[in-house]
Amino acid sequence: MAQANHPSKYVIRQYLERRSHEKRPPPSPEEIRRQLGWGLVLFDDKMDHPARA
Repeated sequence: MAQANHPSKYVIRQYLERRSHEKRPPPSPEEIRRQLGWGLVLFDDKMDHPARA
């Protein structure tokens, strides 16, 4: 199972502020997610509940 790891709204605002001053075209969505640390975190529910393993 995967859980989404979302950056805070403050991190996104800072990123958008920095990007608004750049003259280059925006990076790919994958690069934006990488820069913001936004990705999927794998979650193994068996590790969370040893009795179920």
